[in-house]
Amino acid sequence: MNNDKIVAKQSRKAMFLSIIPGIGQIVNQQLSKGLFFLIITALFAGELAIFGIDALSGLITLGTVAGQDHSLFLLIEGTLQLIVTIIFLMFYIFNIYDARKIAMMKAAGFEINTSAKDIIRNAGDKGFPYLFTLPAYIMMVFVIIFPVLVTLFIAFTNYDFYHIPPNNLIDWVGFKNFANTLLLGSYRETFVDVLGWTLIWTMLATTLQIGLGILIALSVNQDFIKGKRIFRIIFLLPWAVPAFISIMSFSNIFNDSVGAINAQVIPLLNHLPFIDLPAIAWKTDPFWTKTALIMIQAWLGFPFIYVMVTGVLQAIPGELYEAAKIDGASAIQRFKHITMPMILFATAPVMITQYTFNFNNFSIIYLFNEGGPGSAGAGAGSTDILISWIYKLTTGTSPQYSVAAAVTLLISIIVMGISLIAFKKSNAFGNEEVM
Repeated sequence: MNNDKIVAKQSRKAMFLSIIPGIGQIVNQQLSKGLFFLIITALFAGELAIFGIDALSGLITLGTVAGQDHSLFLLIEGTLQLIVTIIFLMFYIFNIYDARKIAMMKAAGFEINTSAKDIIRNAGDKGFPYLFTLPAYIMMVFVIIFPVLVTLFIAFTNYDFYHIPPNNLIDWVGFKNFANTLLLGSYRETFVDVLGWTLIWTMLATTLQIGLGILIALSVNQDFIKGKRIFRIIFLLPWAVPAFISIMSFSNIFNDSVGAINAQVIPLLNHLPFIDLPAIAWKTDPFWTKTALIMIQAWLGFPFIYVMVTGVLQAIPGELYEAAKIDGASAIQRFKHITMPMILFATAPVMITQYTFNFNNFSIIYLFNEGGPGSAGAGAGSTDILISWIYKLTTGTSPQYSVAAAVTLLISIIVMGISLIAFKKSNAFGNEEVM
C-alpha cells in the first residue's frame, strides 16, 4: 500500500512539474528529453509572440481597416496558426502523459532510459511505426486538413462579390449561408433542384456503367466466344482515349443541327421500315441533354468495370460451376449464387467509389454543354450538378465564394454519409477479415 502511495505521489509530482514541458522529464532524470521538450516549447512560445497572437487575433476579427487589412490572408494565416497551436497542445498533453508514466515506472522500481543514446534507441525501437508515418501525417495536415478548414471557415463568412479584400473586409455571418441554401434563402430552390438532378445523375449513370461493364465482362468470358483478345482490346478503347477528348467529341456528335446523330444516324434509321424519328434536341432540351450525359458516362465508365470484373471472373474456380451444374442449378441460379457474390465480394469498395466519383464528376457536365441548356436559377444550368454549380458560383460575374464553400461542405457531408452507409451495409471492408 505504501508503495502505491509513493507511485501516486511521484506521478502527481511529475504531472504538476510538467506544466512547463520538459521539467517533469528532467526531474525523472531524462535530461536530454527534458531539454528537447523545453526547446520545442520555447520555439512555440517565440513563434506565438512574434506571429501567432496576431494571427489568431486576425482570424477572430478578419481585419478592422478596409483597404489595409486583407481579410482572406488573415483567415488563412489564422487557420494555419490554429493548426500549429492544436499540434502543440497535443504535444503538451503527451508531455504530461510521458512525465507521469516515467515517474510511475521509476517509483515502481523499473529501469528507465536516462541517456540520450538510450532514449533515441528506445524511441526508434518502440516508436518506429509512429516515426515512420509521421511525415505522412504532417503532409496530410497541411495538404488536406488545412484547405478543408479554410473552406469551412469561409462558409461562415460573407465572402462574395461585394466583400472582396483588401478593398472590403470580410465578416463572420454564422450559419446564414447554410440557412440561405437549405431553408429560406434565394439559393434554396436552386440547391434542391440541382441536388435532385445530381442524385438522379449519379444513380443512373453509375448503375448503367457498372451494369454494362459486368454484362460485357460476362459475355466475353463465355467459353464459346472466339477472338476474346480482339474483343478485350476493342472494349478498352473508350478507356484508352483521354476522357477530355471523348467528351468534346461527343459534344460535337450530339450537336442539334450538324451533329452526326441528327445529321447522319437518325436519317439512316429513317430508311428502315416503320421508323420515322425526328431530329432530337440533344443540347437545347434539358431532358435530352441529361439523357445524352448519362449515355456518354456509361460509355466512358464501363471499360474500368469491365477490366476489373474480368479479372474476378477469371479467378473464380471452375469447380464451383461444375458442382452447381451437377446439383441442377440453372444459368441464372449459378449467376445469382456464385458469380455475382464473388464479383461483389472482390469489388464492392470500388463499385461504391464509382458512385462518389460521378457525384462530383465535373468534367463531363461542364465540357459537354457547360451545364446547360436553360437555367435553374442562382447561376446554375438545368444540367448542372452540385460541383459544376460551385464552379459557376466562384467564377461568374458576381462570385459567391461563401455560398460555394457552404455547398462544398454540404456535398462532403452527403458523400461521406452515403459512402459510410454503403460501406457498412455492403460489409465492403469486412471482407478483408474473411480473406
